[in-house]
Amino acid sequence: MDLSQGTPVSIQLKTIVDQAGEKKNFYFDLEGQIVKIGDTLYIRYKEEQEEGDSVPVTIKVEPDGKIQLIRAGGLRMRLKFAYQERLETSYKTPYGLFQITTFTRNLRFSLKDQPVAGSILIDYDLYSQAEKIGEYHLELEFTA
Repeated sequence: MDLSQGTPVSIQLKTIVDQAGEKKNFYFDLEGQIVKIGDTLYIRYKEEQEEGDSVPVTIKVEPDGKIQLIRAGGLRMRLKFAYQERLETSYKTPYGLFQITTFTRNLRFSLKDQPVAGSILIDYDLYSQAEKIGEYHLELEFTA
């Protein structure tokens, strides 16, 4: 299947956030698109916010297995994930630019061809300076 033009996909997104001993679960059923440019795969969707705004999100799966989660909008963020690696990135808010770090405890990506389907699983810790902000679990499944 040719993914270079973009293929519509249904996305099930589950996120578990554990901050300061408080655990929150988020579930989303979304429509999105998967595009392959060169050897890099992009999964794009819009995340609905509580205020009614929608934020464009792109998940970039690189050929070396690294994954980036890119959020646009008022809070611009580019989280980087590589298995068992600590990676620095920045987080742009209306109040300025903040340096944050991810440590990826677990990272899995699978892709099937007929029909196009796949999943991403990322368990990571988020740090601001040396302080741990929280533990996160992200599961994304998509099907064309």
